[in-house]
Parts: sequence; structure tokens; C-alpha cells
Amino acid sequence: MPMLQHLIWAIMPPSMRNGETPRANVNDVSTQVQERHPVLGVCLSCSIAVFALQACAAPPATSHETTRLDLTGEPLTLPPDRANTARIGQVTWMGGLELRSPNARFGGLSALLISPDGTRVTAVSDKGRWLSFPLRHDADGYLIGVDAGTIAPLRGLNGKPLGDRWDKDAESLARLPDGSLAVAFERNHRLWRYGPGAEPLSGIPTPLTPPIDLNALGRNSGIEALSDLGGGNLLAIAEGKEGAGESPAFLKRGKQWHSLTYARDSDFRPTGAARLPDGDILVVERFFNVLEGVRIRLVRVPGAAVRPGVRLKGEVIATLAPPLPLDNMEGVALRQGANGETLIYLISDDNFNVLQRTLLMLFVLRQ
Repeated sequence: MPMLQHLIWAIMPPSMRNGETPRANVNDVSTQVQERHPVLGVCLSCSIAVFALQACAAPPATSHETTRLDLTGEPLTLPPDRANTARIGQVTWMGGLELRSPNARFGGLSALLISPDGTRVTAVSDKGRWLSFPLRHDADGYLIGVDAGTIAPLRGLNGKPLGDRWDKDAESLARLPDGSLAVAFERNHRLWRYGPGAEPLSGIPTPLTPPIDLNALGRNSGIEALSDLGGGNLLAIAEGKEGAGESPAFLKRGKQWHSLTYARDSDFRPTGAARLPDGDILVVERFFNVLEGVRIRLVRVPGAAVRPGVRLKGEVIATLAPPLPLDNMEGVALRQGANGETLIYLISDDNFNVLQRTLLMLFVLRQ
């Protein structure tokens, strides 16, 4: 759910709530909120104005080809009086960047992969695009910069760029043993396989047989976390319903899908997953409300526990919260550093909202 919708939902009078997302007229909401909470009402009115300007702006023309993506990375810094923020649970901060581009197609990044040497990022967006760009680290391994890359539309089964907005919502990404990439889409729920090849996402996909219960998921509650388990097996975890204590999950072994569930606190929802070197699964969970803002949890699920029919439950190894710079962190990718350490990259989905940012962050896992 976009941050503005979260804001409206969090402070909306109970009589105006209906379902999981705000459906009331936003002007009515703003008026009632100002009467009850004057300061929040002013903030909401400003947010609605910005949102309206975004909605009225003409969308960028669709490009059917791969084009240059000019990109800069503004370093994120920790408060000087909070040096201990660098060590959080079992991870340590290794730098971060706010990514910016003049290209109107840039944004909405929901999943990423990192090359084994850490020099290149591949990502997909919920607007049906994929992009690739170089990544730079300093001599100590800290994340320090990016360079210009490329951006292009994802193609459909007919070879044409994805057109319908319900078809474009790519939410998760996993690399398969042959170098091809599995992409999970939300809204129009499905799994497609791109590649292999030098640029797998530039090709025409083939459909992967989906879990039998996939279309039973809510339109905006589909697969957010997709992880390769080795040997072509996959673990897929859906975002699930707001306020629920678990999310639907699916395990692919060979050609067969099996159902299971992922246990979570009702306030946190899974947004990404990746396999650790020892076979465990790292799951990213996101929390947001207007009073507390964003919090992110990194959860380690034992690989041996991933079996058909079980209720997966992991150990929280880190909780990321302000003053650490944060946004709507959705994508996660792992690689091993020069000394065998596990490096964790997180990326945020800005929802193409001027009130949000695209952040790329790096942590090292302390064993």
C-alpha cells in the first residue's frame, strides 16, 4: 500500500474505514482529520495536494527499447552522535545511497540481484521495467557509488512490452541454476522465467507452472518474497492480509508446488527473501504506521525447516529503525565478500511518490 494510503488509513475516523485500503473521499477524510487532529490534518492536506499533482502529471512515454539510465547515488550518513547505530543485532551497516535519476521511468524498485563480485545491480520495478547499473565500493567494502546504467520494459509472452497496468507489477526476483531469472508478478498473479542469456530480462519469458492456490490471493497481497533453494527449487511467500498472523507460502520441489505458511507478527509483512550460504533463508519484513514510521526486520528461517505443510517461523536477527535512514524496503540480495562474509543489500520502492526515496543499503552479517 503506498505511504499516502497508509497515512490516510492510520488517521481516518473509524466510521470512514471500509476494507483494507482507504475508500472514502480524501477531502472528506482531510476535513474530519483536521477537526480531530489539527497538525496531522495540515500534513495530510499537503500530502493530498502533492499526490494530486503527481496523479495529474502525464506519465512518461513508453519506451520499447533499452535506453541509457543516468543515475547518481547520494551517500546516506548516520547521525554523528549515534555511532552505535552501525551495529544492529547481528548485522553491521556498510553504507547506503539515495538513488536519483532524471529519467521519469526510474523508481518503484521492488526486487534486486547483485553480481557475485558486487559490481552490478539488476532490479525490476512494479511498473513493468527492469534496469541494470554498476555499483562501487571502497577499499574497505563500503558502498560508495553508482554509475549510469540501462533501463528497459519487461516483455510479455508475445514479445511485446507489458502494457496493461495489472500485468506490470513485478514484485520479486530469483536467479535459477541455469542463469535464468524467475519473476513473480502481483495483481495479475503469475510466475515467469526469463533467459538465460547475457541479459535474461531482455528476452521473451516462458510461464512457470504456478501454485494451485496462487489466484486465491488478494490482488494486492501476492508473492513479495521469492528465493531460490538450490536445484531449481523455490520458496515463495505472499505479503498476506494486513493484521494477519501468517502469510501464505508455497514450496516448489521439482515440478510440484506445496502449500505452507509463514508466521509473522500482525504488524510486519514479508517483502523479500534470499538464500544464505548455509541454506537458511533471510526474509525481509516491513512495518509502517503514521506515528512510528517505518521499521524493517531481518528474519532468519532455517533451511531445514522449509517443508510442505509446515508453519515457518524464523529468528529476528536485526530490527532496523530510525535514526537509521529507511524507506519502503522491499528488495534483498546477498553475496559473499572477499573474506567469505555475507553481504546483505536492501533496496526501497518509492512508489513513484515524491515524499519517498529510493534507498540502496549494505550490511554485513556477523556470524
